[in-house]
Amino acid sequence: MARIGVEPSLPNVKEALTRIGHEVVDLHSEEDAANCEFSIISGQDKDMMGIANVTTSGSVINAQGATTDEVCQMLNERLH
Repeated sequence: MARIGVEPSLPNVKEALTRIGHEVVDLHSEEDAANCEFSIISGQDKDMMGIANVTTSGSVINAQGATTDEVCQMLNERLH
């Protein structure tokens, strides 16, 4: 399963991803995102902790306006 960074304001997403077996970490700093295959942000602050300016090897998923199920679906589509 993937290592996924999730913005702390998205606890439902974090819980859902943990439940299906992903390693989930809170995104508190640029370093947290650097070690993740995916970073999921709320979109309320697109430059959260400078994450929009960070070059990572992983993808950023903007969860703004999406349900927890929709976010999980977006992630699954990118994984496969």
